[in-house]
Amino acid sequence: MTLTVEERAKVLVEALPYIKRFHGQVVVIKVGGNAIDHARDETLLDVVLLRYVGMHPVLVHGGGPEITAMSERLGLKSEFKDGLRITDDKTMEVVKMVLTGKVGPDLVASIHKLGGQAVGMSGEDGPTIIAEPLDKTMGFVGRVTQVNKEPITALLGRGYIPVIASIGLGYDGHAYNINADTVAAEIAVALSAAKVILLTDVAGVLGVDGAVVPVLSKADAQRRIEIGQVTGGMIPKLQACLRALDGVPLAHIVDGRTKHALLLELFTEAGIGTMVTP
Repeated sequence: MTLTVEERAKVLVEALPYIKRFHGQVVVIKVGGNAIDHARDETLLDVVLLRYVGMHPVLVHGGGPEITAMSERLGLKSEFKDGLRITDDKTMEVVKMVLTGKVGPDLVASIHKLGGQAVGMSGEDGPTIIAEPLDKTMGFVGRVTQVNKEPITALLGRGYIPVIASIGLGYDGHAYNINADTVAAEIAVALSAAKVILLTDVAGVLGVDGAVVPVLSKADAQRRIEIGQVTGGMIPKLQACLRALDGVPLAHIVDGRTKHALLLELFTEAGIGTMVTP
């Protein structure tokens, strides 16, 4: 469909109040995995545009499919519990190799190609993310205990887009694999972000009728987890949203397979996906 000149102008005018509202604000965006593979360039182009209109995007990435694929190539079996990857020593080596050696650098290179400026890092750098074991039965899966925001704010102050791998440094000096949604929430709270947006490979949180739930209160989201209505990988996403609401006004679970999902969520009245509110 081709828009007329007037229709294009209307789109820009509709976006103006949101551009004004979020100018100078931090927006934390979780990318990676199956979600971004469907609309990679459009998503990263959105991120670059956000920076040029005066917002401060921070990207947090995982890389589940890539880690699984590399593990299989190395003869390692991938096991999960409640949507989280059980991580032994060898798997942790794969996680670091994939996230900091491939996924992160690829995202940074793509942002540069699209006209932005980005710097890749992991939670070990700084260190930015301090972690402790989440559950001894899960190996080196971590829980965030502290976020040191100075390395991130230093990059933002220089005009860069931080691209952060979801790895933390333990008090024991060991690297920990942390769910990227969880890391995004913790960083959003530490930076007093205006929003945290989790890009996923489903349309949003689904109700019992299979339709997307456009708005969820904090209490309703918690209830859906407790009664088992939300399962698998959506559990850590909703839990991340609940954590983010401790310091962030709004949290969103958005279908990253939709082209320009970030712009649709941030700059249109209707938005897309599921918004979790206090």
